[in-house]
Amino acid sequence: MSYNFDEIIDRRGTSCLKYDFAAERGYPEDVLPFWVADMDFRTAQPILDELARRVQHGIFGYTDPGPAYREVLTRWMREQHGYTPAADSLVMTPGVVFALAMAVQSFTAPGDAILIQQPVYYPFSAIIRDNDRQLVNSPLLLKDGHYEIDFAQFEQAIVQNNVKLFLLCNPHNPAGRVFTREELSTLAAICLQHHVLIVADEIHHDFVRPGFQHTTLASLSSDIAQHTITCTAPSKTFNLAGLQCSNIFIENPVLRQKFRRTIDRAGYSQPNALGLFAAQAAYESGLPWLNELRAYLEQNYARTKAFLAREMPRVRLIEPEGTYLLWLDFRAYGLSAHELDDIIVHQAKLWLDSGHIFGADGEGFERLNIACPWSTLEDGLEHLAKAFENR
Repeated sequence: MSYNFDEIIDRRGTSCLKYDFAAERGYPEDVLPFWVADMDFRTAQPILDELARRVQHGIFGYTDPGPAYREVLTRWMREQHGYTPAADSLVMTPGVVFALAMAVQSFTAPGDAILIQQPVYYPFSAIIRDNDRQLVNSPLLLKDGHYEIDFAQFEQAIVQNNVKLFLLCNPHNPAGRVFTREELSTLAAICLQHHVLIVADEIHHDFVRPGFQHTTLASLSSDIAQHTITCTAPSKTFNLAGLQCSNIFIENPVLRQKFRRTIDRAGYSQPNALGLFAAQAAYESGLPWLNELRAYLEQNYARTKAFLAREMPRVRLIEPEGTYLLWLDFRAYGLSAHELDDIIVHQAKLWLDSGHIFGADGEGFERLNIACPWSTLEDGLEHLAKAFENR
């Protein structure tokens, strides 16, 4: 079937975090939101059909991933990402952020140093600080509109701070990088040399633009797999975030046991039943929908790029390699972070993710979610251009 991604679906009044909680989070009620990373698209029909079938059954008891789920998930990882996880490596969690926190608690102690690459997804920093660990930043370098890794500084940060754990974000949110096989091999080699465990947040792995290729870190070698916790989920791919179902792969049995023990201490056991049913249907039958969605997102990206070049040439769009999140550089306007936010929120009437929340290296930037109908996105872009037209 063909999906209509231009359809406007009103999400207001559905207890939707993106649309219904502006006032609670300190924003005007009438802002148009492009912040949180979920999509304004109805999910794939086979997923809806399976959920309807399960709801009609009427019993929502405890569940666990059975052989059928493990089989379709393994096939998806193998066919889409060239990685075949070990049969017993799967641990399910209610979310990737939860898994990151469990990894920090499992494999480090209070005061230990944890390395990240800012500007990066802001829960990374929150998890480190909330668990009384030391945040160490090896910032990505922006060169000619492209973010790069400073490998010498990365290794120096590890040695100088006795880093125990590295939180990798790939595809990178918000910078949009999809790190190459060579870059990942170098990162992994440095970490292995210095006995640094790697937790790879690869939740955006199904959104890679044409011409680029995502590499699952654990697929590089068995040695790397033994030192990596791989975090994935159907939530970003199929717009199922509210069903809270994530797939964590831990090949090393010792690490897996430690991770499970921490989850046990947190009081979590079985996954959300509807989340598990939806995920299985997604991996079984969701690929046609996803392929159509990718094409639509690519069109949204091209239109946004053209709009900014025409109407806001001072805004520098960082060319994304993956994700449906655009990283916009407003630094040419010479505004403080507060001034920039004030214009966007109170004059443009938009709710974006401010760059400074991704770390000091993100100041002067804004993150824009383009996973919505083009008419919605175009309306937001026009609001943005009007607010900056005399600056």
